[in-house]
Amino acid sequence: MLDLEFNKNEDSNKLEVSKLRYALEKVAQGGGKKRIDKQHAKGKLTARERIDYLIDTDSEFLELGAFAGHEMYEEYGGCPAGGVVGGIGYVEGRQCMIVANDATVKAGAWFPITGKKNLRFQEIAMENRLPIIYLVDSAGVFLPMQDEIFADKEHFGRIFRNNAQMSSMGIPQIAAIMGSCVAGGAYLPIMSDEALIVDGTGSIFLAGPYLVKAAIGENVDKETLGGATTQTEISGVTDYKMPDDKSCLDTIKKLVDKIGDFDKAGFSRTEPKLPLGKQEDIYGLLPAERTKPYDTMEILKRLVDDSELTEYKKGYGQTITCAYARIDGWAVGIVANNRQVVKSKKGEMQFGGVIYSDSADKAARFIMNCNQKKIPLVFLHDVTGFMVGSRSEHGGIIKDGAKMVSAVSNSTVPKFSIVMGNSYGAGNYAMCGKAYDPRLIVAWPSAKIAVMGGSQAAKVLLQIQTASKKARGEEVSEAEEAALLKKITDRYDKQTTPYYAAARLWVDAIIDPLETRKVISMGIEAANNAPVAKFNPGVIQT
Repeated sequence: MLDLEFNKNEDSNKLEVSKLRYALEKVAQGGGKKRIDKQHAKGKLTARERIDYLIDTDSEFLELGAFAGHEMYEEYGGCPAGGVVGGIGYVEGRQCMIVANDATVKAGAWFPITGKKNLRFQEIAMENRLPIIYLVDSAGVFLPMQDEIFADKEHFGRIFRNNAQMSSMGIPQIAAIMGSCVAGGAYLPIMSDEALIVDGTGSIFLAGPYLVKAAIGENVDKETLGGATTQTEISGVTDYKMPDDKSCLDTIKKLVDKIGDFDKAGFSRTEPKLPLGKQEDIYGLLPAERTKPYDTMEILKRLVDDSELTEYKKGYGQTITCAYARIDGWAVGIVANNRQVVKSKKGEMQFGGVIYSDSADKAARFIMNCNQKKIPLVFLHDVTGFMVGSRSEHGGIIKDGAKMVSAVSNSTVPKFSIVMGNSYGAGNYAMCGKAYDPRLIVAWPSAKIAVMGGSQAAKVLLQIQTASKKARGEEVSEAEEAALLKKITDRYDKQTTPYYAAARLWVDAIIDPLETRKVISMGIEAANNAPVAKFNPGVIQT
């Protein structure tokens, strides 16, 4: 029976991973073959081809935000990957944040999600002190949506503020103008430390020929106005004039090669070891039905080196597992929701995936210990929320929950969040959701992120809507009620998928569970570039 359940889970999870790969292949096409061919006809590489050429051969590239804009802006023809490709890659052996405009998507124009994605890239570079490389090829702000990207604090202008902040922090920024670079967007490469421009295809100016004609009546062509020769030999705006894309990227490699080392955080790392169990077993161990219990420890053993974990307070607060381990050699503190039904120290049965007072208390103490020892934290979400009801309220669940949230909020060691399954309500906050500054947050295809589960939310919303109809004197038949419930459930279920979350950058990526070790390892390697501030727990009630 167990083998049958394992096989059913395995088939379901492998199917979801297959769907993920297909969706990623579709995203990678950008604006489609016709626009890619047009790019090539101009002698230009595409955004993804530029990144592939730039990074070290056979090295890892951790793409972030691939599903940004997924199923959004459909009235404008969509915006695959938010019109910008980026992530963490290795250039001359050094981890760098690489950001490349995709000119096959609306000529690389900036949609609201494009701005949000670029800001996220800069945030990651700043937190981890990673050199950042911009491969610029953009027509500027997407004018039909200018009101949603131009003027607010987290809009387009914040990017240039971050350029200045990174320079003051000593984080190297290299920009290559490999296509259009217009208006406000012209500040990004010139506020970087060094700027390259490709002759014949690269151009940079505050106003293009048409606007210059309209504004001051001057007739001037694009090359004379802001081409490579103008900006390297006359204005001195750019530093290097390059004959083509590959020469430009080769020069960037040489520039990165000369960057010196910075202070390291000093996280513990030993020789990496593989888990003892087969990592592929995760597919069979993770239930296809999100409500079913399972042994979280068995999944953890497929993620950590030598399958070795040292559990903290093993017999206490058992609905959260806290343990020290190593992942790809890096020391980590793991905080994972235990999805098994367990018996508490008082003999009470506790639901798996629910945070009780004792588990919140244990997790808060463990987080503080990891900060004291300078150990990065890894949160593995499969949580339905905090326990409710009179017994929990009388036991001080709000106080203990606040203690855990405070510990997560004030933690200064790098935090990484993996959403394996459910991530509902305040449980998302306590387990270091996006609002709590994880260095990276990724989701498995099995993830669900929402205020509460779909069926519970739908029933609550149904009660509100039927009560509203009845208040207006409208009768609601059982058939109408059932149809209304289905409509609400379908809409809510769509909004809880990992794709919906990734489209809005609530998570940085959706990954195959087998990529989890790589994501955590590359994330800690990046975080090791930035010294850790002293931990101050703040006011935490005991």
